Amino acid sequence: MKFLPPTSSKAPVKFRMPTAENLVPIRLDIELDGHRFKDAFTWNPSDPDSEVVVFAKRTAKDLKLPPAFVMQIAQSIQTQLTEFRSYEGQDMYTGEKIVPIKLDLRVNHTLIKDQFLWDLNNFDSDPEEFARTFCKDLGIEDPEAGPAIALAIREQLYEIAIQSVATARESRLSKKGRRGFEYIPAHKAGGTALDLMKLFSNKYSVVRKRKEWDVYEPIVDLLSTEEVDALEAREERNAR
Repeated sequence: MKFLPPTSSKAPVKFRMPTAENLVPIRLDIELDGHRFKDAFTWNPSDPDSEVVVFAKRTAKDLKLPPAFVMQIAQSIQTQLTEFRSYEGQDMYTGEKIVPIKLDLRVNHTLIKDQFLWDLNNFDSDPEEFARTFCKDLGIEDPEAGPAIALAIREQLYEIAIQSVATARESRLSKKGRRGFEYIPAHKAGGTALDLMKLFSNKYSVVRKRKEWDVYEPIVDLLSTEEVDALEAREERNAR
């Protein structure tokens, strides 16, 4: 198995998702004409913009949404893609950074909580593959859980990458390289954590420190229909 040497923490790289596939996390929450549409997925920013309209039309047709949703869906996706593309070409620092990733989400009747470390410098990591293995190991059968976990990981990596751009910008301006966000340098995350990562495939880029195994072990709960209804009612009230 071949492992790529880590990029020096002093050398910036051009902005992109710090994963094997440069996929953008997209979230939609649109309410129109008494209908509400929520969805979350990933999008390849290199796809032509015309695909956005095709997707919006197909989604509205498949879900029997009012025609006005086509423009709203397309605009929301395009806005998020435009924001992502605004960072392209800019420098960001990723070398030797081990960042904490937290999962706290509900997928239908399944409640998932976990915390682990992720190697931000591993551009061969695969959140989707990790999510599939996670679900298999924990016996999560809901087919929507894997994509939701992968998306949650990508959203956090995206936020960290954006803040990495700010860090690189501040470094150029101040020559002091101040940190723009909370992270754990590899040498402070513990040599054990870094060594353990070498035992994993490059696709995973994940490790749990031994002292945290009991504290941050994965939690998976199956909720009853009544519990789900209560949660959804609470979410609806909060949204309003």
